[in-house]
Amino acid sequence: MPRVLVVDDTPSIRFLIRTNMELAGFDVDEAVDGVDCLNFLRTTEALPDVITVDVMMPRLDGISTVTAIRADPRIRHIAIVMVTTQGHPADIQRATAAGVDAYLTKPFDPDFLVLSVRDVLRRLEELRESP
Repeated sequence: MPRVLVVDDTPSIRFLIRTNMELAGFDVDEAVDGVDCLNFLRTTEALPDVITVDVMMPRLDGISTVTAIRADPRIRHIAIVMVTTQGHPADIQRATAAGVDAYLTKPFDPDFLVLSVRDVLRRLEELRESP
């Protein structure tokens, strides 16, 4: 089963994403902010296939977290879906420049989130298979 790491400082959002991803057949881990996310990624042997991450979080925000992930050769391949209230074009541009694979704004349709995660995973698989 694909594995998702949900990174958000709001427990109810983590619960919502976790529940919908589990119902869709994903294994799910959680992190409360960017620092927790990076610590998890650097210590786990069961790396996620995709990470959902918020922008506004304490200790380390989502953009800085994505930048750190993309700079680390061991984890840079993991797909990242930004899930945030920050929907201005400048926010989306910053996230894209940092390396996110998809961008969703809150409130989000849980079914669309699952479809977005599956789409990102499908696109990455196609890239790996192409010559």
